[in-house]
Amino acid sequence: MVTDGVVVERVVADQAVVDLLGMIAYGELTAFERLATDARMAPTLTDKISLAAMAAAEFTHFEAISMALVGRGVDPEAAMAPFIGPLTAFHALTAPADWLESLVKAYVGDSIAADFYRAIAHRLDDDARALVLDVLADTGHAAFVVDRVRGAIAVNPVVAGRLALWARRLVGEALNQAQQVAVERDALTGLLVGVGDLEAVAAIFNSIMKAHTERMAALGLSS
Repeated sequence: MVTDGVVVERVVADQAVVDLLGMIAYGELTAFERLATDARMAPTLTDKISLAAMAAAEFTHFEAISMALVGRGVDPEAAMAPFIGPLTAFHALTAPADWLESLVKAYVGDSIAADFYRAIAHRLDDDARALVLDVLADTGHAAFVVDRVRGAIAVNPVVAGRLALWARRLVGEALNQAQQVAVERDALTGLLVGVGDLEAVAAIFNSIMKAHTERMAALGLSS
């Protein structure tokens, strides 16, 4: 016999999956838009083609998540709707001033979000977990950004300081928006709380920040 408590727990768990997929779907859609826009700022045709290919990959990811939501009987637009405000605010506050800032934003901001999603993906059902891990796989953007940013620093070392400050601002704004989402979406917060005790949660965030520090080092920037 199914108790009311079990029913409530199942509903909350299902909503958490829908929320997470909706948030990732909108993130992939905006990533597609940003990369397509960034391609217009690309200094060379090679760079333009590379970013266009990455944008296409992000849209493919968006379509995969949308199909998964439909398969669960969920309207993808309805699932994404709660996250339009926070993500739009984040991008409005972190509009890049040039090509290099756009590259760092995609590499730093998107990677922190992806690390967080991967950290809680193990609490999802098998199908959702596999989908999340698949769409978060690197499309070659990391190596591309590292190559271009390090090349720019080699030509003009002064830009390193500016880009390091920019990356710190991105992290701060990303954390602020994440807190806003956590306050408004109880089901998503439940996924994180379900990880374990406070030490387990702290370990997740420590791991995320460690990965961020390593990415900054790869770019040739101080964290």
